Amino acid sequence: MEEPEPVELPIDGTLDLHTFSPRDVKDLVPEYLRECRRRRIFSARIIHGKGIGALRETVHAVLKDLPEVESFHLAGDSSSWGATVVELRRD
Repeated sequence: MEEPEPVELPIDGTLDLHTFSPRDVKDLVPEYLRECRRRRIFSARIIHGKGIGALRETVHAVLKDLPEVESFHLAGDSSSWGATVVELRRD
């Protein structure tokens, strides 16, 4: 069986995790944020959905361990429990 072709993600500061397997999140989030910084995007939105909160907790645990993350918080709009806003270091 052939390996699936890699999917090219648009790097625009918004990462919607709904289309990814939860097991990929621990690698995907750091890679995406590194690429954001490389492109000088210092504010990102990670959409994890509301659900039971397991994916949100995984995302937050990953963010806590990344030195390039300055801060993060739940988005303060109608999707407040469904997305996290991440501020990245500019150095």
